[in-house]
Amino acid sequence: MSGQFDYLVTGGAGFIGSHLCERLIAEGKSVFVLDDLSTGQIENIEGLLSLKSFHFIEGSVLSLETVEECINMCDEVIHLAAAVGVENVINKPVETIETNVGGTENILRAARLNNTKVLIASTSEVYGKSWKVPFKEDGDIVLGPTSRNRWSYACSKAMDEFLALAYNHSYGLPVVICRFFNTVGPRQSGRYGMVLPRFINQALTGQPITVFGNGTQTRCFSLVSEVINCILSLMNTPDAIGKVINIGSTEEITILELARRVREISGSCSEIVIVPYDEAYPAGFEDMQRRVPDVSRLVELIDICPEADIDTIIRKIIEYGIPEGAQ
Repeated sequence: MSGQFDYLVTGGAGFIGSHLCERLIAEGKSVFVLDDLSTGQIENIEGLLSLKSFHFIEGSVLSLETVEECINMCDEVIHLAAAVGVENVINKPVETIETNVGGTENILRAARLNNTKVLIASTSEVYGKSWKVPFKEDGDIVLGPTSRNRWSYACSKAMDEFLALAYNHSYGLPVVICRFFNTVGPRQSGRYGMVLPRFINQALTGQPITVFGNGTQTRCFSLVSEVINCILSLMNTPDAIGKVINIGSTEEITILELARRVREISGSCSEIVIVPYDEAYPAGFEDMQRRVPDVSRLVELIDICPEADIDTIIRKIIEYGIPEGAQ
């Protein structure tokens, strides 16, 4: 079945989604976006709204009727809509679980009707507190107790993966699951707790650069344009169907060193301040000490992976400027 649009992008007004839409349009594809604008912003896709090859509808993936109508008009689906950011997850645990699990279930149910190919965006959070670094897709996951809603996001995204793989196994639905590792770049807001845009916002506005925890925890940051390269290549790779695939850089950096790099590259005089977790988050907050992907499966499938170094990424974000209302 051929739809009116090449792609449905849920969450297409968000950070990753809007960059993805721009890329698809630039490549001559037609794009339909479903976004409830709870965290996405219409400004992110403002330049696309007048194009005949682009259509936006404000709506929720929690409405099965809406999702079915959208998918019926599209050949393939890239499902990015989800709860965003640690702060949102901690403060809105019910919405986190309902959006992630209920929304993904609706996408899969609707896609099954026409056997529509779906890419599900998952997250490195799924690995939880595992110490088996680098993280391999078939490795064990280690989550904290259910009494700490910090882990509700990881658990809900793991449930998304179970659902997608079950639809693939039981119904033959073509699904691809991507676990993103700290995707960053121009246009990303720091308002939901994303560490790099928050550091850059603080540095450029002369505020203290606040490092939560002791700063020794490490992360790997991936430039959004390179992540999109991987997404689109995987969508066009038959061997990726039915698989979970890490997408991320393997350059590991401590959060304290990240703050120092941001301050140096931005030329800021901001003070770097250590803020203990119990002052930054509600009692009982837990974090992962290291989060590094094994990208051998990604490279085996498409022969590319995110490679931009952290200094290059920081410069690109600074050159773009602080998004309005980003603080």
